[in-house]
Amino acid sequence: MTAARAAITASNATGPFDTILPALAEQLKNQLIQAQPNFQNEISTTVDEQALALAARRADLEKEAASIYAKTFTVDELNAITTFYSSPAGKKLLSDGPIASREMNKAADIWAAGISRDLAKETDKALQKSLAGKIPAAQPDAAQDATKPAQ
Repeated sequence: MTAARAAITASNATGPFDTILPALAEQLKNQLIQAQPNFQNEISTTVDEQALALAARRADLEKEAASIYAKTFTVDELNAITTFYSSPAGKKLLSDGPIASREMNKAADIWAAGISRDLAKETDKALQKSLAGKIPAAQPDAAQDATKPAQ
């Protein structure tokens, strides 16, 4: 468990969970204030007090996360994770990795749009070539003429 906690701390694996309680408190405030707008100050103060009182339970989540890591990784793997994320490269990955991921997602979206366009274009050309003469020519406005009122 010690190695698991060290790996979690070094990798900031549970860092994203820090926003759970504040987000839930904010959501509750909004619901209660919508129902009783005249008591906005009292509601905000009370929800904040109750959220602070529950903040200590964050340790339960850390304990559960450490248990999951301990079951998932060996002690040697946990030590390697800790070593990596404590290194300059690991720290850089933690700080700049989300930026790199966001940029890669943008690049993938642009790439996918181009591939989609080219796939449709090339498929259309290939189908026109392979189906030439196999599809009957469209009837020249026969259906349209039938819907026109007689003059």
